[in-house]
Amino acid sequence: MAMLRRYYKAGAAWLRGGASAPKRWARPSGRTCYPAQRNGPALILSPFEWTIAKRYMMPGRGEAFIALVAGISVGVVMLSVAMLVIVMSVMNGFRAELLDKIVGLNGHAIVQGYGGRIDNWQGVLDDIRKAPGVVKATPLIEQPLLVTFDGRVEAVVVRGNTPETITELGKSTVMGDISRLQPDAARVAIGARLAEKIGARVGDTITIINPAGRSTPFGTVPRQVGYEVAAIFEVGVFQFDDTFVVMPIPDAQTLLLIGDQIGTIEVTTTDADGVEKITEPIAQRLSGRAVVQSWKQINSSIFEALEVERVAMFFALSIIVLVAAFNILSSLVMLVRAKTRDIAIMRTMGATRRSLLKIFVTTGFVIGALGTLAGLALGFLVLAFRQPIVRAIELATGQSLWDPSIRFLTELPARVDPAEIVGISALALGLSFLATLYPAYKAASTDPVQVLRYE
Repeated sequence: MAMLRRYYKAGAAWLRGGASAPKRWARPSGRTCYPAQRNGPALILSPFEWTIAKRYMMPGRGEAFIALVAGISVGVVMLSVAMLVIVMSVMNGFRAELLDKIVGLNGHAIVQGYGGRIDNWQGVLDDIRKAPGVVKATPLIEQPLLVTFDGRVEAVVVRGNTPETITELGKSTVMGDISRLQPDAARVAIGARLAEKIGARVGDTITIINPAGRSTPFGTVPRQVGYEVAAIFEVGVFQFDDTFVVMPIPDAQTLLLIGDQIGTIEVTTTDADGVEKITEPIAQRLSGRAVVQSWKQINSSIFEALEVERVAMFFALSIIVLVAAFNILSSLVMLVRAKTRDIAIMRTMGATRRSLLKIFVTTGFVIGALGTLAGLALGFLVLAFRQPIVRAIELATGQSLWDPSIRFLTELPARVDPAEIVGISALALGLSFLATLYPAYKAASTDPVQVLRYE
């Protein structure tokens, strides 16, 4: 204010001088003050405009309240952007991890024979492998049965897999040696949570019960077969770790008494999202013999719920960004009211309406930009330490925040989508820019005659 008053007379002389006006005035401190540029690109700040904007971004000692409101605006923008980044990344990670683990065990699609059997399955398997877009097709046996060990009985899902699939499962092995699962060796691999429930360890012998046993004159006798636990795996999906028992296909066929038959074929395609188009010709050829289901159909309820929740959370958290934009608007309104005399003096010094408009738009936009950058940094920091944060909260509250039996996954996942980050940043910056327009317009509309009448 004092600086502007000091140059008031010089500004009036400059206005009267017209084209002969000096391009800059020397300050007592030796620095220079630039008048507003009358011509030039509308989006580029002149040195004068940038100097004033920087002064307004850093209020003086007597303007602590304005500085406090501006700091709160930066904080609110930071928190809103961080919340959007964290929540959307966690939901993306949850969907991606769930899809990877489900597809890793079940493929992109399955061909399920009617009655649990596929006639001439070798020929069907060859036809599927030759279909366009199919990367891999493997036979599979899957049957719900019972397991007992040390007096405990649990419902399980017995899966008969090929050696290739069993080898891939070795990546998730936490105990034992998955390579010991050989045909006719009477060995199995079980999920980690199933092992905890029945108390089994590597080397123990569990008994699998097939209620559909052999028929005798006295009725059907359930078939009970003992298997050594060769390995314990943990794929990270609660349902699989809690119920699955994996064995080679020949052992599963012997246990189920189905001879050389199989009931399911796993299909892996080049595009998980476009799997339905790829498998449509296969479904038409196998019509009446088998049904083809994609991972979307098998897990439709889970992924549809995730998508609805994802959209709802983005909309709800976007409202918080809007609230942050209103904070920027309120801080700028207060700044304009506090700087009314400064604005009037700048107008008499030759500052145009466009210059004032750019000064206050820049001030508010920089507040939003700082909050956005800080929010991105905070969001990435929380994502990097998300699991320790969850454990710390659980220790402090005594509550389980991430129950695998409900969430399906054993750990809190996260996956950052660059396009989504750009969208969140654009949303925050766009709303910050819109919030500056009204205060900037009011500042540019200030009548210096009315303000300075009694100066």
